[in-house]
Amino acid sequence: MNNRKILSFDGGGVRALAGLVFLAELEKHSNSKIFNIFDYFAGVSAGSLNAFGFAAKQMTSEDVQYLWSEYYLKKIKEPNSFWDRYSIIQSRPKYDNLSKIEVLEDIFGDMNISESIKPVLSLTYNLEQRSPEIHTSYGDADIKIIDACCASTAAPIYFPTFKASNDNWYIDGGVASNNPTLIAFSEAQGYFSDEDLKILSIGTGLNKRKISGPKSSKWGGLGWLRHDIMGIMLETELEHKISKNLLKDRYLRINSPLGSINRRLDDVSELNIKKIQDLGITWWKNFGEEVLKFLEL
Repeated sequence: MNNRKILSFDGGGVRALAGLVFLAELEKHSNSKIFNIFDYFAGVSAGSLNAFGFAAKQMTSEDVQYLWSEYYLKKIKEPNSFWDRYSIIQSRPKYDNLSKIEVLEDIFGDMNISESIKPVLSLTYNLEQRSPEIHTSYGDADIKIIDACCASTAAPIYFPTFKASNDNWYIDGGVASNNPTLIAFSEAQGYFSDEDLKILSIGTGLNKRKISGPKSSKWGGLGWLRHDIMGIMLETELEHKISKNLLKDRYLRINSPLGSINRRLDDVSELNIKKIQDLGITWWKNFGEEVLKFLEL
């Protein structure tokens, strides 16, 4: 019985960069590419971009990090207008899909998801059908990687609802599950049949800032938006606890509190990016030896 390894990425906007810094250390210390270490890749939201970079393009961790470079981030995160940049009350999505599509075309061209070299999964949410939807390289031959990635990353408030070439409208898969560990494990079980599986799950940091109970009792919609209702809805710890209980020693999770990193998904300031990169290095210091042992490297 072969031991297959799955790599799963949470959503979390620019904070997904921390996992790539961690994986670059793994490549260094194992003297092996992430593509060669893992047999199945999965991601939701920003994590889907990471998963596609590894599975479809056979990139190294440093290559995928470049997808989060200042060059690409500035293109993706150009505000819709002067009003969207400076308005106190945001009445439209903060960014548009056109810039994101241009970046993804630069990276993946016209590739179908079925052209991925290794099996890959992304999670999105079909808005009109009111249902989570999984796109896989072995079950969705006609879907472009650009469509799958745009569908999975259409975070409400930040990006518009995305209309794919199949005429379905999608929003960020994180609204259904921002930690796709169990979805990935379940799918990989079907894909690899009865083979033994292990899964390494990469988070994007935990927001542990205290929220005042008494103050929250007086908040309306705007108050909750200002105090991270989206972050609460995208919480990942329940999936982590269930995964740990069910999968036991077949599962390992890399995550920690955010500390001083901005909880917002789109803070691409030089200082915040540096803090995110430092978090990835801290993860390696704290989890590196355990991961090498877990992956039998």
